[in-house]
Amino acid sequence: MKSHYEKSFDQHRTKKCPVYLLDQYGYVPIANKRIVTKSVIWPVENRFITADPQLYPTSTVWIVFSNEIVLSWLRANGVFLHEPKIASFFFGLKIPDIMSENGKHRILMVSDFFFPNFGGVENHIYYLSQCLIELGHKVVVMTHAYNNRSGVRYMTGGLKVYYVPWKPFLMQNTLPTFYGTLPIIRTILIREKISVVHGHQAFSTLCHEALMHARTMGYKVVFTDHSLYGFADVGSIHMNKVLQFTLADVTQAICVSHTSKENTVLRSGLPPEKVYVIPNAVDTAMFKPAPERLSNNEIVIVVISRLVYRKGADLLVEVIPEVCRLHPNVRFVIGGDGPKRVRLEEMREKHSLQDRVDMLGAVPHANVRSVLITGHIFLNSSLTEAFCIAILEAASCGLLTVSTCVGGVPEVLPDDMIVLAEPDPSDMVQAITKAINILPQIDPQTMHLRMKKLYSWHDVARRTETVYDRALRCSSQPLLERLSRYLTCGAWAGKLFCLVMLIDCMLWQFLQLWQPDRDVEVVPDATLTSFRPEEMSWDSETLR
Repeated sequence: MKSHYEKSFDQHRTKKCPVYLLDQYGYVPIANKRIVTKSVIWPVENRFITADPQLYPTSTVWIVFSNEIVLSWLRANGVFLHEPKIASFFFGLKIPDIMSENGKHRILMVSDFFFPNFGGVENHIYYLSQCLIELGHKVVVMTHAYNNRSGVRYMTGGLKVYYVPWKPFLMQNTLPTFYGTLPIIRTILIREKISVVHGHQAFSTLCHEALMHARTMGYKVVFTDHSLYGFADVGSIHMNKVLQFTLADVTQAICVSHTSKENTVLRSGLPPEKVYVIPNAVDTAMFKPAPERLSNNEIVIVVISRLVYRKGADLLVEVIPEVCRLHPNVRFVIGGDGPKRVRLEEMREKHSLQDRVDMLGAVPHANVRSVLITGHIFLNSSLTEAFCIAILEAASCGLLTVSTCVGGVPEVLPDDMIVLAEPDPSDMVQAITKAINILPQIDPQTMHLRMKKLYSWHDVARRTETVYDRALRCSSQPLLERLSRYLTCGAWAGKLFCLVMLIDCMLWQFLQLWQPDRDVEVVPDATLTSFRPEEMSWDSETLR
């Protein structure tokens, strides 16, 4: 006896009943189904996927297509083909979860912070993308233009970067436009056949707008929070409300430490079960100890950081003179630039420490190791920190770390590899003294080998891949259900967020009519040599 699916197919062959062809930008009334291109005719258990017979007639079959081979097969078997049809999102129809033929993801990384800018977020996106490419996924990065760097660029391993023509407005962030980025984001999503959108950093305007537009278009979105924020000051209150709006409709979220997870959940109201903790990592092939162990006759303390208030530059102004007074054989090397550099130079002049405090200025990431291996101790004075990749880089080079005990820093290294102190000048001086005393017990090569086992970007990529898998297994919600979640964001803010999303949906529908998806040229995939962290580091030569 023939099944409902077989009967439905027979009707199509004999009666020329309509078949609605949908790509990943259309809607299909089936939830929790993963449809793979190579088995598009028998997607699940060698059967047709058919609409709910209680809602649609048995002669209506919804098929996902992505290539001409499938279309030719259908035409050869007498199936009448309709053009791709988009159902109204107000009726609760679900978008299918679609991946490429080999079951791999197509990921769009979005952030205002990327190369040629340097920092923890930039490193995270770059190394994570490279390792995901090595796992067989397609990764595309979207960021704003930097100076004359605009358009499409390719990095190591075939990593494609869209430098969209938006200039930074404040602290490397683009000016919020709400809807100005919708056309270009939609075009990139269609051109690259993206299945998952991954935004980085709560302070990134481009990230928030991309996640909002992607959810409007039915894509699964993942958000990674890299920083900690307070709850009392005006800036934090504003940022927390924006984050609450973005995460109200996010599919999954990632934090880089357990402290960061608690902070994000409290700020955004996101259910804890939707937030995963995946720490940062370090390229141990790039950050190696010096070939020969340094002499302890002169102790060199290295500081590499942005010289800003949040990184504790004011704390260094008070700590360095006292350490130099207590320990005549100690010398400081400070790498980094920022508005607080003037205070450090004034301190050096005031206490006549020109021969004991070296100010290097901004240090390119490719030269960080060469600075680290000149020292014995790495000093981190941050006042707030979700994780701190700089500590990993220093430990991988064999340096003993002294750090303020803030945020997620206590989670980064084992107790015998780091000396923690309260963000207080006297406590910091005591911690540095303790580190100097235990320095003879530290073996840089042993520390480096331990770091290789503790942290790996390939492990981060595999764990992030699991989050993508779970995100694609989540069922999509109709617009009305999504709007109900925005209403919980506040008496007035909730209504404002709903209005913003409704306008976004209407603009998207207008773009669908103005330029249908089929009119956007799809970019062919290119196969390039896979990335090996031990073979290539991120430096100024990468994009030349």
